[in-house]
Amino acid sequence: MSAAFADLVALRLEEASRLHAACLAAAAPAAEAAEAMLAALGRGGKVLACGNGGSAADAQHFAAELVGRFERDRPAIAALALTTDTSILTAIGNDFAFEDVFARQVDALGAPGDVLLGISTSGGSRNVRAAFASAKSRGLVTVALTGRDGGAVGAAADIHVNVPSASTARVQEVHRTLLHAICELVERGRHA
Repeated sequence: MSAAFADLVALRLEEASRLHAACLAAAAPAAEAAEAMLAALGRGGKVLACGNGGSAADAQHFAAELVGRFERDRPAIAALALTTDTSILTAIGNDFAFEDVFARQVDALGAPGDVLLGISTSGGSRNVRAAFASAKSRGLVTVALTGRDGGAVGAAADIHVNVPSASTARVQEVHRTLLHAICELVERGRHA
């Protein structure tokens, strides 16, 4: 049985490798996202991030890399995941609607010139779309990190970084690589 298990692991690694290679076109919009974040941070702004499920975890991971450290010791970088406060999430979800859980936080915390990173492997997350609408009305720059064809989330973003695959797991793997690249660019740009 271990040979069959090893074959499956090898297959998944090959799939991830092929998808990474197929996503080289995402390098330019990912770099543009990092530049937008650096511009916001340079003006004293911040980066907000949101997503659902595994994308919520990626939003938290991304904010943690900026606030804490990615690859080098340096001063903290202003970033906040909108996925972490269960009291806020459940209050908004209960008193308003789950679709509003990120938009209400953008209304409360977002300022003109800030950046909102919305992560959606399907491209169809209604609460991320609602957060983008709120962000645009408040003058934030919106960055979508999506899968599939990008869907409504990608179409609503100022900057769209797409991983064109229907496999959620493979999309998340490439998302993690792209987020790390963006972290590296922001970290270098802020603290060369």
